[in-house]
Amino acid sequence: MSEQVEEFQTYMVVVAHPDDAEFGAAGTMATLTAAGKKVVIVQVTSGDKGSGDPDDAPQAVAARRESEEREAARRLGVAEVIFLREPDSEVLPDVRLRERIVRLIRTHKPDVVITHDAFRPYALHPDHRAVGLVTTDSCYPAARDPLNFPQHLRDGLETHKTAELWFFGAEVPDRYIDITPVFENKVQALLAHVSQVGEEGPFRERLRERAAEVAEGQEFELAEAFKAVVFRR
Repeated sequence: MSEQVEEFQTYMVVVAHPDDAEFGAAGTMATLTAAGKKVVIVQVTSGDKGSGDPDDAPQAVAARRESEEREAARRLGVAEVIFLREPDSEVLPDVRLRERIVRLIRTHKPDVVITHDAFRPYALHPDHRAVGLVTTDSCYPAARDPLNFPQHLRDGLETHKTAELWFFGAEVPDRYIDITPVFENKVQALLAHVSQVGEEGPFRERLRERAAEVAEGQEFELAEAFKAVVFRR
């Protein structure tokens, strides 16, 4: 584990849909929890439109996917999963959602927040863009400045300045996490999302190939990669 990771204790992963955290950062989360770090997942939507069956009820899809996310988090040793239950495919990076994210940042006080890269070219899913953007705006400057959402202070919450923000899916990453020892944890966490990934089949080898591509040029075999924005030390 890198020195930068060693110095931090609390991580918050903010994502649009169940399975986004696992595709983007399951190996990293497994590495962190194994090292005794606290990891919290904030699930902005419950993926209620994530079904190919037109007869599926959105409420049933959401319930199924929340259950899968809880199981994936359990397999990774994640401390808590928070469901905001925003409508799938309708997320907007507005002030209302920013307030919800800021409240969670001020509550859990993460050293590092991990989310979608809303700034890479061709970030196609609108929820991914929206969640990445609103999370960025929540970390800086909103959670830091007391005049943003002063009702939080009246509720007993203090402002919080996150140390770093990590984007997964970045076009030009600069922070690599060795997931070679925990690759199986990533596979098992993703297999918990059975409604999305199906049976194992060739899934494991595709994941391994992708992790090996990400690790190219590094000193380890398999990696997850992030673009890190440093706010403080």
